Amino acid sequence: MGKLFTITGALLFFLACGDNSDPAKNFSIQLENKAIQQNQQLGVALKNKKDVQISDLHYYIDGEEMPVENGKLTLNLPTLGNKTLIAKFKIEEQTVEVEKDFRLLSAKAPEVYTYEIVNSYPHDTGAYTQGLEFHNGTLYESTGKKGASTVRKVNFETGEVIQKIEMDASVFGEGITIMKDKLYQLTWQSGMGYVYDISNLEKIKNFTYGKSREGWGLCNDGQKIYKSDGTEKIWILDPETLEEQAYIETVTNKSIFNKANELEYVNGKIYANVYQKESMMIIDATSGAIEGVINFGGLKSKITKGPEWDEGNSVLNGVAFHPERETFFITGKNWNKLFEVKISKKQ
Repeated sequence: MGKLFTITGALLFFLACGDNSDPAKNFSIQLENKAIQQNQQLGVALKNKKDVQISDLHYYIDGEEMPVENGKLTLNLPTLGNKTLIAKFKIEEQTVEVEKDFRLLSAKAPEVYTYEIVNSYPHDTGAYTQGLEFHNGTLYESTGKKGASTVRKVNFETGEVIQKIEMDASVFGEGITIMKDKLYQLTWQSGMGYVYDISNLEKIKNFTYGKSREGWGLCNDGQKIYKSDGTEKIWILDPETLEEQAYIETVTNKSIFNKANELEYVNGKIYANVYQKESMMIIDATSGAIEGVINFGGLKSKITKGPEWDEGNSVLNGVAFHPERETFFITGKNWNKLFEVKISKKQ
């Protein structure tokens, strides 16, 4: 009986060891700093808890090998935000991987910008503005709230609504963008967007979201579409399939930021309203670095509050760039004015 117990106990011990014999558990990646910025040289080491002999050690981020010189990585990556550093090495002939999550931040603090009002124009106070964009001199606007969501063509100088289509009362309209004679529009929480013919605003098709959580803002660079969803991510969509191909994350030199709302693309930068703030971010469309912050403080004080005004929700929202005039047009939800402004660095 004692012999049987000894054999059984040994077998169970052997099986238990085999089940838990993951060699990666004996290793961890050690990074020199906690706050890690782009282009920084960063000390890195592989902690080997049991002094196991290893070989062929390499480090990778986003599938690319990171060269190590004198125990340091140089972090010059195309995109910023949440990253995973992977150490790959061999123990005898077995390949082992160890991961370390970290945040890659911008190398510089955002610069502060201010604005100058060039003109102001009438704006429909019934418009709960979600998207704003110029196309061939005409202003296109999308509005939100269930039962009041629309897409419209507007004469920006008079505020006259030239054409308007009303959306189903069950959806909450969100941002728009125009690309190659198509207007793309999001809805907030319905998980669905729409594509329209720009000439007559007839709907061409619906599309559904992939991994992005919600629909907030849209813009495009002429080749691809950018979509904000209320998180730190700005998704990059294929304009034909509307599939989410990749994303960037909006990042300062100190933290990851998650308030990008309505979007406008101008010369490699994404101008993004900061949700419920009187400010706008200037984001590098490749890396996600927040390079500037535009302070629109005081603009809201120039609004005359109408019957639709909601103190908590009638906030700054809506940005459109006029390429011929080289000015930005700014408004808000239920604002009675549309402002034409020039933006410059604060002196």
